[in-house]
Amino acid sequence: MLTPEWLARSRYLRAILPTIALLMTLAGCATLPPNAKPDPRDRWERTNRSIYSFNVKVDHAVLRPTARAYVKVLPRGARTAINNFMTNLTYTTTIINDFLQGHFKDGGTDTVRLVVNTVFGLGGLFDVATPSGLDRHSADFGQTLGKWGVHSGPYVMLPFLGPSTVRDSVGLLADEYTTPRAYISDAWIRWPLFTVDLVDHRAGLLDEDKYIDQSFDPYAFIRNVWLQRRDYQIHGDQTQTPEQMFPDDASDAAGNPPPTPSTPPSTPPATP
Repeated sequence: MLTPEWLARSRYLRAILPTIALLMTLAGCATLPPNAKPDPRDRWERTNRSIYSFNVKVDHAVLRPTARAYVKVLPRGARTAINNFMTNLTYTTTIINDFLQGHFKDGGTDTVRLVVNTVFGLGGLFDVATPSGLDRHSADFGQTLGKWGVHSGPYVMLPFLGPSTVRDSVGLLADEYTTPRAYISDAWIRWPLFTVDLVDHRAGLLDEDKYIDQSFDPYAFIRNVWLQRRDYQIHGDQTQTPEQMFPDDASDAAGNPPPTPSTPPSTPPATP
C-alpha cells in the first residue's frame, strides 16, 4: 500500500541516487594535495575528497547561510530550548546504547533524565534534569560496535552527512530507528523535525568554521580531528595508532615493513 511516508522516502531516494552516482563518477577526477602521504585510515581518499567538495558546496550555498540566519534571528534562549527539545527527542538512542555497552548506571540515570525533562521540562524544551544532578551523556550504536570490538573499517565521507567510517555508517541507520522520530508516520511532521535538527546542529558548529577555513588542507583537518575524537569516545585514553587500527597497511610508501621492537636502531660507531 502506498503511504505518504513511503512516497516521501521514494522521492528522497530518486533525488539522492543521481547525486551519489555523479559523485562516484567524478571520484577519479579528485586530486591529492602536493606531497600528500597516503593515510592508512583513508583508503578511498579520492572518492572521499570528491564527496567532501560536494558537501562543502551544499553547505556554503544552503546550510551555512541558513544556520547564520537562524542564529541571527532567534534569541539565545529560543535556540537553547530548541536544542534541548531535539536532544530530548533523540535521547532514547543514548539510553539504549548505555545498556548495550554495559553502562547500567548511566542507562538508569539517563532514563530518569528523559522522564524528568519530558514531564517537567515541557517536552524537553527546558533542561531541568542537569541542575538536579542528572548529567547529559552521549552514546550511539557505532560507538557500541566499537566497544564490542568491531573494526571501524576505512574512513568515509558521506554525502550530506559528513565524516564517518564503515562501522559508524551502519550505526547511523540503527541510531535513527531508536528514536521516536523514526516512527512518526506523518511526513509533514517528521521531515520538519529532521530539518530543524539539522539546522540546529549546523548552528552549533559555526564557531568551528574559522579553524577549518584557515587550515592548509581542510579535508585532512576534519578527517584527523573527527577520527581522533571518535577514537577517544570509544577507547578513552587507550588510543590506537593507525598501524594498530590497520595492520595490513603498516608498511611505508616504499613497501618496506615497519621496524620491530626487537630490532634496535643502528647507531654510528663511536669515534675515539
